[in-house]
Amino acid sequence: MPTLGRILETALYVDDLARAATFYETVLGLSAMLETPTLRAYDVGGASVLLLFKRGASLKTQASPGGSIPPHDGSGPQHIGFAVTAEALKDWEDRLGAASVAIEGRMNWDQGGTSIYFRDPDDNMLELLTPGLWPNYR
Repeated sequence: MPTLGRILETALYVDDLARAATFYETVLGLSAMLETPTLRAYDVGGASVLLLFKRGASLKTQASPGGSIPPHDGSGPQHIGFAVTAEALKDWEDRLGAASVAIEGRMNWDQGGTSIYFRDPDDNMLELLTPGLWPNYR
């Protein structure tokens, strides 16, 4: 059987793309690699891409000279976890507090690692996770 590498892209769907872009750029410090009226693509740690789609804008096949992209969309709060070092977690907590972003939960995992949970402006649940929880994240 062929093997998969890693998850390269992860998508979240947002109601207000400009508002979401401001949050992800100013609060999380992500840099946009692509900006269109319906999409922002962000580099995450030089290893993956976070796609923010305007909710409902991808419900039809998108054709281009290079091919086509089938319809997709999402509704309701979604979840994504970002890897952070244990040493940086306190700095992230301070940064979120300074931006008036409430930390809704904290988890110290039995296997190791700590998670903090907070929401973006579209109610998506975001997690910052230190190494330890997963065998492939030590």
